[in-house]
Amino acid sequence: MYESILNQPYSLFGQFERLRRELDDVFGVSGLPSSIRSVAPGTLPAINVGRTPSSVEIYAFAPGLDASKIEVTIDRGVLRIAGERAAATPGDGAQAYTRERGSGSFTRAVALPDDVDPAHVNASYRHGVLQVSVARRESAQPKRITVQ
Repeated sequence: MYESILNQPYSLFGQFERLRRELDDVFGVSGLPSSIRSVAPGTLPAINVGRTPSSVEIYAFAPGLDASKIEVTIDRGVLRIAGERAAATPGDGAQAYTRERGSGSFTRAVALPDDVDPAHVNASYRHGVLQVSVARRESAQPKRITVQ
């Protein structure tokens, strides 16, 4: 239904969508799909955040990065992931018509819950996925009480 509204010649929403696409072309983010997300299309890297009884888990999907150039910091309850992805362009002076893979520097920030222990953080980067695990304080973990 949404697509049919956008394709009507005099649709206000269709005109806004065409304007957004034109602006994307001007600013170099053409070819990116439009979607409903918590961040702008093309935000790099995409992340998933969840928690287990013992930790908060953050997954950043960033293939093609050099692990030594990824910076992970925690400051005042905010985990920050920063890095840079080099532009991948066609060789020998070829002109690119569309760029679907983002390039340049990026920073993503995740607010952490109060019950995490910033002294116990592990980060690993494998197969294009950065996994950061922040331990939760022992006092925040569920405890099983034996009934007598």
